[in-house]
Order: sequence, then C-alpha cells, then structure tokens
Amino acid sequence: MTATPLTLLYAPGDRPHIVAKALAAGADVVVIDLEDAVAPDRKEYARTATAELLTEPQPVPVHVRVNALESPWAPADLTAMTALPGLSGLRLPKVTSPEQIVGLAERTAPADGGAPPLYALLETALGIERAYAIASAHASLRGIGLGEADLRAELGVRDDAGLDWSRSRVIVAARAAGLAPPPQSVHPDIRDLEGLAASCAHGRALGFLGRAAVHPRQLPVIERAYAPTAQEIEQAETIVKAATAEPGALALPDGRFIDAAVVAAAQRTLTLARRN
Repeated sequence: MTATPLTLLYAPGDRPHIVAKALAAGADVVVIDLEDAVAPDRKEYARTATAELLTEPQPVPVHVRVNALESPWAPADLTAMTALPGLSGLRLPKVTSPEQIVGLAERTAPADGGAPPLYALLETALGIERAYAIASAHASLRGIGLGEADLRAELGVRDDAGLDWSRSRVIVAARAAGLAPPPQSVHPDIRDLEGLAASCAHGRALGFLGRAAVHPRQLPVIERAYAPTAQEIEQAETIVKAATAEPGALALPDGRFIDAAVVAAAQRTLTLARRN
C-alpha cells in the first residue's frame, strides 16, 4: 500500500463496472461505497458484489464504506466484509462515540487477532465534539476524516468558511492521537476543477493531507495540490543536510532558523516526495 495516500476515489458498490474503472484510474486508494451512493433497494446487491470482488487481492488498496453503524444494513455489511483478502480498510460513516469504535474493533477481529484497519468519518456536531476521544479509541483505528455534506446540513452552514473550525478540530484530534493528517472531504462538483484546486490549497494550508474524489478527473488536481513542489523539496533537502552536518538548533546561511521540529517537517516532505 502507498505509505502516504494522497488520493482516495469513491465508487458505488452496486455498479461493478464503475468500480473496475476506479481500480484502474490511478488513485492511491479506492473506496467502494455501500452507503450514500447506493439506494436502499440496491444495498444487498452492492454488498454481495463487493464481497465477491474482495475475495481476491486487488491492484490497489480498497476500502469499503459500510452503512452507518446505527442503520439496519450495517450488521450485514460488517459480516460480509470482515476478513476478505482484498479488503484494506473499513470506513465508518457518522461515528459519534469512541464506544462504537471499540465495539466494532472487537467484533471484526478474527480469531487469530488483528482487526481490519478502521477509519472513522465524523459527520455530525456530536462527532466533532468527541473527535479526540474517537481518534484515540482503539489501536485498530488508523485515521479519521470529515464528512462535510452531512455536517454542513446539520449546522446550517451557508458559507464554506463556516466549516473551518470543524476541519481544524478534526486535524488537531488526529495528530494528537498520533494518526496521520486526515484527507479532505470530497469536492462534489466534478466539473469545477479550478474550484477544486483552490479548495485543496486551502485544505493543505489548514493541515489536511490528500483528498477524497468522486470522479477520476479530480485525481490529477488533488495530486498536484498535495504533492511537494520542487522548491519545497529543495528546501527540505537543504534543511535535512544542514541538520545532519550540525545537529541541534542552527541558522541557515539565508537566515532561516531551524530546530528539531523544522527538521521533522522537512523529513516528512521528503518522505512524501518519495511516496511512489
């Protein structure tokens, strides 16, 4: 699996031909959706088709977004998806408590140990308020993310900036719990690539890393927005080289002061640049 995924591409579980295209689209992770993208009368078919696909390993990591844990479809989703060879993670929508994560981790752990990696999506005001408790609930939880459409509706947010506090809350909670920076939520207008690029730039400034997409045409925009630039790579190499030659806090010839935190950030940039 790609060490630091930047692109996650959603595909509806009840449309195997779209899933097949998604697997070949170049995303770092493909997310097969059993929830919002699937109508109630198609849930069973989506579950069966996805389980059949994941009986074999896939060319890229595949996560499955199951239905909300409180929904009538979730128990069957979890039973069908657990321990499949092609499954790389379970994405859990509308998580509101750490107890949900703990219970699910215990339920999905096979007899020989090791639950599938879990990823919690926070999409309600209550989920945001409990972000750190959820992020630190269990070792099987590998990441958290924000579901902006549902949260926007619940909060009555009319301007995009109205979600920035919630975005920062999720980012801080993830890092405080020792998790990777979360990816941005989807940009729903697949034709608005300029808007997507601007939104990605804003998200990167806030501390997100990577983004979910709903169409392959969005992938190159997200990749460009989140991959380190040549200038950023050059600066990171300069910092790491200087720190290696002279450990401890020091000033570079151009006057920039660097310490351990700056060096760590530079090393992350270089790791990201070498991700492929």
